[in-house]
Amino acid sequence: MSRLSIATKSRLPSSLRVESSNTAVIKTISRLSREALILLALDWLDGQSLAYTAPYLSPPRADDDDTPDDSADLYPPCKSVEELHDLYSDLQQQKGSKRDVVSRILEGDWRHGLTLYQLAMIDFAYLDEHPTSQKWTAYKIQPLHLPTKGADDEVLKVDEKSLNLPRFHPSTFLQSLQEQVLPDIKAHYHFSRPKKFPLLLLRIFVIESPYNTDLALSGPTGNGNTTNFSSSRTIYLAFPDGSPALYITRAQATGPISHGESKSLHGLIANGVPQALSRPRERYTLKPTSLVSRNLEALLDKRGPGRSNAAGGGWSIYANEKDKKSPLDTVLPTPPLSRESSSNAETAQKRSRPLSQHERAAKRAKTVAKARFGNSGIVSDGKGIERFEIIMQDPYPTIDGLFVQDSEDEDDRMNRQTERRKSKIDTALRQALGDNEEDIEDDTDPTRWTPIIRINFQGPHVFAGIRQLVEAGIVDGERMPGWMTGEDGVTTGVVKNGLIRGHKGSGL
Repeated sequence: MSRLSIATKSRLPSSLRVESSNTAVIKTISRLSREALILLALDWLDGQSLAYTAPYLSPPRADDDDTPDDSADLYPPCKSVEELHDLYSDLQQQKGSKRDVVSRILEGDWRHGLTLYQLAMIDFAYLDEHPTSQKWTAYKIQPLHLPTKGADDEVLKVDEKSLNLPRFHPSTFLQSLQEQVLPDIKAHYHFSRPKKFPLLLLRIFVIESPYNTDLALSGPTGNGNTTNFSSSRTIYLAFPDGSPALYITRAQATGPISHGESKSLHGLIANGVPQALSRPRERYTLKPTSLVSRNLEALLDKRGPGRSNAAGGGWSIYANEKDKKSPLDTVLPTPPLSRESSSNAETAQKRSRPLSQHERAAKRAKTVAKARFGNSGIVSDGKGIERFEIIMQDPYPTIDGLFVQDSEDEDDRMNRQTERRKSKIDTALRQALGDNEEDIEDDTDPTRWTPIIRINFQGPHVFAGIRQLVEAGIVDGERMPGWMTGEDGVTTGVVKNGLIRGHKGSGL
């Protein structure tokens, strides 16, 4: 009699196995280094994980069984977990290739397949080895006003004065999040805490299937021989410790995936997370912060538990807990140059020649860079932003008191402004910024020429590069706008009236 499987809304169990011969499994495990693979195998053989990571062992034999072992087996199965643990411990001390370890895991000790629990551990091990492999989008968790009695269709607004924060418990959060998942979609969840960052990571593996058994992972033939991963998606969530923020990655797929499908899953998670965090009489929402980066250290610096969230650029000097100086002090602190000159008074008196004009300019440029960037924008700080994109919406400045007019006539200019408002760049930016309709309206003089200028900075550490340009005298640090120092904490924004609009309240 064939086995029956009934559609259910429950999540995928961690004990479901995927064939070790599957191409996606081979590709996933081959990304790790040899050292990481051996450490991962030792973790699988730990007593706490054996329920989901049990290896393939030789079956017990009777005392009178004289059947010889299969000599054709390239990796003879071990008799116990302890023996297999000692084997991988010996591999750790030996030299060899990564391919041999991958082959032993997939064709030998776990030839019966890897569980979803093991695949999640593989992905997290790769994330530990390559922290910049994912692109994260930062969100801000904000409380909402309580609904009015009798108002069913009321749109709840953000409560700016509330200091309430959601209570996060992993099991309760997953139970509430699972209620937001559609019945024809099954998900597997796995938490992990990295050693390098103060945050909690959640991996969500999603597959399109109404079942949570082996049928969910079987191919179109239904015989389980071909695992169907073409419809699977993986997305990561990061919950920083002690911070009302959330980082979400784009959906990753083992097979082909369109940009629309990736955004759809990303939006589904972004809408389901605040509902999972909400409780009776406590409602929350996620607000985009226009901060996107592959560097988790940079995200924690801009949207983390520290004091640097609203102290970017030159304001970073006030985020240092060891430095107690404040702009509200009644007694002005001694300038750094005065301390240096007083401590090195004798050296200054013995100086034979004055500084040249070039040396004075270089010294002043470094002093200006220190004042504008403070303790931020340093190449070796590990907080680099890879991309910084800006669209200018300011009208062209006057020349000798006269406005620069466009060469187009009035009708062409109005049509161009209408097309500009409907352009893909503007639409994507407005969606990312989360601005309301009243904020999108253009209040500039329509008779003034407003060219479309898009500025894109790219590099391993954008703001450190701008600081080096200021120190070299290429960029005028005194006239440079504040958004070029990174003090607003955004990576995408619109500059208008000299201020950047990356999110509500930006533009110090």
